[in-house]
Amino acid sequence: MKLVDTHCHITDDKYDEDRNEILKEIEENLEFAVNIGFDLESSKRSIDLADRYDFMYAVVGVHPTDINGYNDELEENLEKLALHPKVVAIGEIGLDYHWMKDEKEKQKSIFRRQLEMAKRVNKPVVIHTRDATYDTLEILKEYPEIKGIVHCYPGSYESAVELMDNYYFGVGGVITFKNARKLVEAVTKIPLERLVIETDSPYLTPTPFRGKRNNPIYVEYVARKIAEIKGVSYEEVVKITTENAKEIYGI
Repeated sequence: MKLVDTHCHITDDKYDEDRNEILKEIEENLEFAVNIGFDLESSKRSIDLADRYDFMYAVVGVHPTDINGYNDELEENLEKLALHPKVVAIGEIGLDYHWMKDEKEKQKSIFRRQLEMAKRVNKPVVIHTRDATYDTLEILKEYPEIKGIVHCYPGSYESAVELMDNYYFGVGGVITFKNARKLVEAVTKIPLERLVIETDSPYLTPTPFRGKRNNPIYVEYVARKIAEIKGVSYEEVVKITTENAKEIYGI
């Protein structure tokens, strides 16, 4: 069994020069990768990628820093995209109080609208939360029937427990950073059966490549760090996290 990258952005312009080579590396080294949308256009590009490559899947949605212009027409178009057979989730959606491009109440409103859409199309969600853990938790509790992944999990173990029944927790390159004590503590306690591995490529590149563009095949470094933290074999991390990814995405 091979690793998967549950969250990457291969349609980003940082891959314009060598996207084909990156895709070839994914095909050779990973079981599959999931390309994540952040607005309507990137969601369409995610589907185009998934249509062209068997080992690629798509997630469609509007990121909380891209909700300006979100309206009924955009939502209708997004919902049509969400019905595509290779779309495995709605995302990345959520709250971002770090950049605060839109006021909190507007962010919450659009977040709820996209959660409602996920219910209608019966697909899981990929959650983005930054400096907004409490409000994110409270809103997700309003939708006990929805399952998903909390991408780039930023919270504590105690917060994770509140979502453990419905959500997996995405761990990426941040786990390899020297200042990642809070995340290391959470990953130590969260069962391996609730973790999935991601890169967020081209962002959040793990050590030893920090400062350079990220690559989906760098999930290996994340998996090895998790194995070290948990005191289990690398092979066990690969097997369980890949099974988790297949389970939540229905692949």
